[in-house]
Formats: sequence, structure tokens, C-alpha cells
Amino acid sequence: MMGFLQRLWAQTHGQRRPLIVGLALLVTATGASGLVAVNQTTDAPVLQSIADTMPARTPPQAPEALQAKLEGLAQGFAEPVGIAVTEVERGWTAGVDAEGFYPQQSVSKLWVAIAVLRAVDAGRMTLDQPTVLTQEDRSVFSQPVAYKIGQTGFATPISDLLRRAIVESDNAANDKLMRELGGADAVTQALTEMQLSGIVVGAYERDLQSLIAGLTWRPEYGIGWNFQAAREQLPNDWRDQALANYLADPLDGAQPAAITRTLAQLRRGELLSANSTNVLLGLMNEVRTGPRRLKGGLPVGWAIAHKTGTGQDWRGHSIGINDVGLLTAPDGRVFAVAVMMRRTHKAVPERLAFMQAVTRAVAESWEADQPRPLRADVSVASVRQAATAAGN
Repeated sequence: MMGFLQRLWAQTHGQRRPLIVGLALLVTATGASGLVAVNQTTDAPVLQSIADTMPARTPPQAPEALQAKLEGLAQGFAEPVGIAVTEVERGWTAGVDAEGFYPQQSVSKLWVAIAVLRAVDAGRMTLDQPTVLTQEDRSVFSQPVAYKIGQTGFATPISDLLRRAIVESDNAANDKLMRELGGADAVTQALTEMQLSGIVVGAYERDLQSLIAGLTWRPEYGIGWNFQAAREQLPNDWRDQALANYLADPLDGAQPAAITRTLAQLRRGELLSANSTNVLLGLMNEVRTGPRRLKGGLPVGWAIAHKTGTGQDWRGHSIGINDVGLLTAPDGRVFAVAVMMRRTHKAVPERLAFMQAVTRAVAESWEADQPRPLRADVSVASVRQAATAAGN
């Protein structure tokens, strides 16, 4: 039995092409300002962009106090965690195991949405394009839209599926969007063409969750509690091996730093058109899941646009407990943040407290960077006098 599972895993991995999502270095090359080189063989002039001759810009160093705080939080949590914080405008990144590979779970819905909106920008799809969900479009776990599927299906536009996938984390809506695009390979191709790296989207949600549990998807699993009932019939060692295979090479894996760099690009308008960027950020602002994760630690005056991920439970552990998003400070500065737990046995309140502590650490770092107001006993005249003395 175990041999079959291992073969199934190997076949699945052999068929997938990793989706790489992360930060692409954007370089502006202008022919008018290019340098002219001479081909040593033909003496023919060859245009060489100035950008090609310049070293890549190195982002500034992350604040030392923030880095130290994140390391302390991770050490105190005493479980493998991935943390990344990227300042959107300046480009620095702080983190802990920020280049490690963690299961995304429903965080991956962000990249499906980006692929869909990219197709909209290219004119291959429209937000009001009609779709029809049928019984075959059912997925697993959270899928509120499945209750609307009747004998003749459920007709709804792409925009509604996007809202359900991001705001409600609806698995059936997300899987339908992927099918409209052409499957996981189409998502891979779309985002690879954007020259992004560090994230993988390798399967529909229903296939991914089946594989994690040690099952192969069947249509009847999308009805009621049939999936859970089938999962409970599997031997424990079978499920152990299935989960170990998934954690060793997750079909939906990502690096926390790749996620924050990509979110920073999204926020800067470098991935999609202005309209599509606003659509996705607007949906992330409305997310209903995880109100006590990153969002729970926000000080007054801060805002968040985010997406959560929550995996299956097994033997007292939870898999893929994540929250990623964009935190906006009162002065408008934006920080992309990702907190990812590969496998945690911590109680839910401890997980929430950890994520909230990361949010507060970002806010404290921002506060420390703010200009300090003059004391009430320091007059403008005395400041000018001190400045004049310094000039002399």
C-alpha cells in the first residue's frame, strides 16, 4: 500500500512544473542612452544598454532592532517558522528562515488571482465573463459556493469567483478560476512569464488536499463530509507517509521572502495594470479569514490587506498555518509581511499571539523611525541660534 502512495507522489511531482514567484529585477533600458560597443570579429557596432553595464542596486539594510526582535520571537516560539518583512518603498527585507520553503495552503490563491487578472489585462478574459459551476466543480473543505450549485449548475461571473476565492477563501471558486485559465500549468506559465521566483502552485485545491491526506480525488468527496469519512478509513502509517511526502516537497510551497517581495511589487503596481492592482488589493482589504492573526496585532491607525492559509490537522499538529499581507502605517508607508508555520503543535492562542507579536514588531520599528517632535521648552529661536553657531 505504501509503495502505491510513493509511486503516486512521484508521478504527481513528475508531471508538475514548479511555479516560481518572487521579485524580478526591473531594469529600464533605453536605446537612446545605450552604450555602443564594437564587435571584435566583424567591427559592427553593437548597442549595449547602460543598465547592462551597471551593478544591480543593493537594497538598504533592514533595521537591526527589527531583525533582532524577529529572531527573538522565533526563538521563543521554539518551532520552525518563516518570517519575512519587506519595506515596499525602500526594498529592505528582515526575516527568519525567510528563504526556507513552507506550505502555503490558501495563500496560493493570491497567485491564481494574479494570473487571472493578468489574463484580464491581456484581453483574454473579462471580469464580467460568465461561468457555470456544475456538480463536477465541487472541491473540499471551505467551499460556500458549492451550496449554490443546483441541477442546472450555478452561473456567476469571473469577478464573483475572484471575490469568493480571496475574501472567503472558497476552494471551489479558486479551482474553477484555475480551470478557466487552463489548470495549474497555466498559472505556472503566466507567473513564470512575469519573471518571478520562489513560489509554487502545482495542483487544484481538491487534488492537493487529497494528496496530503493520502487519497486520490473522487467527485463524491466534494459532497458533505465524504472526504473526511474517506480520510478516516486510511491507516495511520499511510497518512503519516502522505503528510511526510507533502512537507518534504510541498506542491504549494513558497519562501516567505519571495512572498513579501512579490507583494511589494504588487503594491508598487509592477505586476498588473492599475485597475487590476486595485481590484486585488481591494479584495485583500475585505478578507474575512484570520481576523486575529496579523490583523489582531495592528495598532490604531494601521490597515491591512492580506490572505491567510490553513492546512489539515493530524496527530495534534496543524499544517500550513499562515498569514501574509500588506501593512499600511498611519503615514502611508507599507510593509509586506509573511508569517508561515510549516507544522505546529502550539495551541491556537499561542499561534495568534506569535503572529500579532510580529505585527507589533513592525509597528514598533516604524515608530522608532519617525522624527521626534521638538520639546515644548525648545523655542524656534533657540533652534535657529544653535544652527547659526554650528555654521560658524
